[in-house]
Formats: sequence, C-alpha cells, structure tokens
Amino acid sequence: MSKTPRRRPRPPAPASPRKPGSTTASPASPAVPAGPPPLRLNLAAAVAALEGLALAGWGVTTFFTGGETAILAGLLILVLAGFPLAAAYGLRRARRWSRGPALIMQLLSLPVAWTMLHSTGAVIAGGAALGALALSGLVLLVHPATTDALGIKRTASS
Repeated sequence: MSKTPRRRPRPPAPASPRKPGSTTASPASPAVPAGPPPLRLNLAAAVAALEGLALAGWGVTTFFTGGETAILAGLLILVLAGFPLAAAYGLRRARRWSRGPALIMQLLSLPVAWTMLHSTGAVIAGGAALGALALSGLVLLVHPATTDALGIKRTASS
C-alpha cells in the first residue's frame, strides 16, 4: 500500500462570485447590444485595416529595397502597422479599447495626407486617398451608432 496523502475534493466555485464594492451592469446603464456589430463599426474596422495593410506594405518595401540603412526603418514601419491592425481587430469584435488607437491613427494620418497633397507627382493621389480614408474613419468612429455599439457612454452637453 502506498503512503500517498489523499486530497480533499474542492467545493464547487459559486456561479457568479461577487466582490464587495464591485460594479455590475444596472438596468439604467447602457448595455452593449448583442448581435452583429453595426455597419458603421465594420466600415471603421475596414478603414483601420486598410491603413494598417498599407503601412505594412510600405514597411516591407522599405525593408527590402531601401539598402542597409533602411532595414531598421522598415522594421519600425512594420511594428507601427500593428497599431491600426490591432485597432481593426478590436473594432471588428466591438471592443471598446479599440476606438482610442483607431482615432489616434486617423488623427495622425491627416497631417501626413496634407503634406502629401502639397507634394508633386503621384504622391498627390496617395495623399487624397489617405485624407479621404482618415476623414471617413473619424466620422465613422465618432458616430453615435459606433459609440453605442462599443458601449461607450455619451456625455450630455450642458
């Protein structure tokens, strides 16, 4: 016979543990609607994903065609491409944290687009496309349907 100590079975955990002072959703607070995300939220995710993919393409191009000094720049651009891609992922899944990075990306894109518009050649068309994407992304992200879908409370104007 072995001398292995027997373990006592653990009691089952309660179904919904409540900590003192924890906040739970009350009927008065707005709840995140169930079901598929609204079209505006999906469009905002598509804009962020498109910007992230464009940045990733630029990073790969810089990495492979820029020479020895551009390898680090290409890697940096690839890392920066992760921010709008992560925001697009979060927006597609209606995560409220994703709105901040997406808004920051749109706001950073506007001065880049403005600079590209005041350039020469084919860069002007790229600036126009980037500006249109950034403006449409901003409008989609601040729309009330988007904020409601993300469960973000709107403040009342006083």
